[in-house]
Amino acid sequence: MRVVPPAAPAPMPSDPPSAAAPADPPPSHDAPAAKGDRNQNPRGIGLRQLIAEDFRTHDRMLSEPGFWVVALHRLANARMDVRPRAVRAPMTLAYLVTERLVNWVWGIQLPYTVRLGRRVRIWHHGGTVLGARAIGDDVHIRHNTTFGVLTRGENAAKPIIGNRVDVGVGAVILGPVTVGDDAVVGPNSVVLRHVPPGTVVMGVPARQAALKSESAPASAAPGQPQGG
Repeated sequence: MRVVPPAAPAPMPSDPPSAAAPADPPPSHDAPAAKGDRNQNPRGIGLRQLIAEDFRTHDRMLSEPGFWVVALHRLANARMDVRPRAVRAPMTLAYLVTERLVNWVWGIQLPYTVRLGRRVRIWHHGGTVLGARAIGDDVHIRHNTTFGVLTRGENAAKPIIGNRVDVGVGAVILGPVTVGDDAVVGPNSVVLRHVPPGTVVMGVPARQAALKSESAPASAAPGQPQGG
């Protein structure tokens, strides 16, 4: 008698890939100003991984004030996922006290309502007020820098800083302007108008000085000297 081998089992359908976290919409001056009522940390990466990435961005140095300022910003946003508000209240109090101490000791102010990208490097400290609508990925910011409003009372009219922007010492960027991706803002420049992507601006008021070379690196990798 002929034995018929059993038929091979039908292949099981593979599990559907997990849905990727939806991308954040690009920042816009037309959008309502952030109210600080939700978590604005970058999507697609956990809090621990995000802070570890910030640590690497600051050369793995715990003595870097910029790392602690960015880490505090991440934690302040993450607390917004804690519900209800009464449970979150002690975290909010701790943030407000710590944020004030950071401002007094290191002179860096980075409100948690600023939408902050990944791998942002704050070089040095002192006289730094970063009241932007949004700061993109891989941005380098040096001391004595101010992002903020141009006219008192227009609290929503704040700048948007694109990706891979390099901001020099003492730069001032005011009002509802956009600094395009890969731009460079020279030291002590005052930016009051939009900056096209990939350009270098300098002066008071800032004017275009040159186009960045496409062959030049957008920014130094963590660990390479770039601060000035």
